[in-house]
Amino acid sequence: MQAFHSDRFEPVLPEGHRFPMAKYRLLHERVARGLPGVRLSEAPSVSDAQLCLVHEPAYVAAVVRGELDAAQQREIGFPWSGALVERSRRSVGATLAATEAALREGVALNLAGGTHHAAAGQGGGFCVFNDVAVAVRWAQAQGWLRRALVVDLDVHQGNGTAAVFQGDDSVFTLSLHGDKNFPFRKVAGSLDVALPDGCDDAAYLHALGEALAVVVRAHERQPFDALFYLAGADAHEGDRLGRLGVSAAGMRRRDDTVMRFSESRGLPLVMAMAGGYGRDLEAMLDVQFASVEAAWQSWWRRRPGS
Repeated sequence: MQAFHSDRFEPVLPEGHRFPMAKYRLLHERVARGLPGVRLSEAPSVSDAQLCLVHEPAYVAAVVRGELDAAQQREIGFPWSGALVERSRRSVGATLAATEAALREGVALNLAGGTHHAAAGQGGGFCVFNDVAVAVRWAQAQGWLRRALVVDLDVHQGNGTAAVFQGDDSVFTLSLHGDKNFPFRKVAGSLDVALPDGCDDAAYLHALGEALAVVVRAHERQPFDALFYLAGADAHEGDRLGRLGVSAAGMRRRDDTVMRFSESRGLPLVMAMAGGYGRDLEAMLDVQFASVEAAWQSWWRRRPGS
């Protein structure tokens, strides 16, 4: 299985900033130690033309040149720097590379990504460019897939992704998220499932099962060619921003459910890590590592003769 990383390009954030930028490097190191069979590669960068498959050229140019206004920068939540631009390009590049690998091998992942709050003309919520949206449009432009399924299990609704694909039947977006959590103005996707604060394992997994039953019916009407999975760790009970009550065991069952779903329908799976803001960084990394391990096991099950 291939996994792509971009942590060499981490921007330096102000002291006390609440975004745990180091999580990407730490996850990369854990995977290298704990799953030595995973083929780790540094993510390629993407071009402006690739970004403009989704994003407005004026927005891309403003990001690249450091010309975002104060309100746009506040919405994103990161100070501008050249390193931020390069990291953002490579985070998208990792999902493009993972898409190509998954279509060839069954499963591949981006050890970052899942930047689902970025829409065509703006960023938001620590998301500069929308990696999954760009990857879908790029793969469609290559003729590699016609119809895509996005399963977004980050605790925050994927408003940017929903906005990009709203009204487009070639992409089905499922978002399972906290009802009262950010963003406070949701953008309707194909299927949105809002969960109450404190939602536990049983309720979460029941909601996921019901949502996937709806997806099955959509797949039967018009089949999907690939599944893009945002495996947000922020649904975990230990997350500072999550507000849900899903245990580590429940999170692993969530991942296994998505993996088995994709296997049963023969869908290549592209995974991005999305959000994670654990009070205990090590516990959060345990959740993320378990997601990578679930993907690794799914990759093995898809091998000929398995």
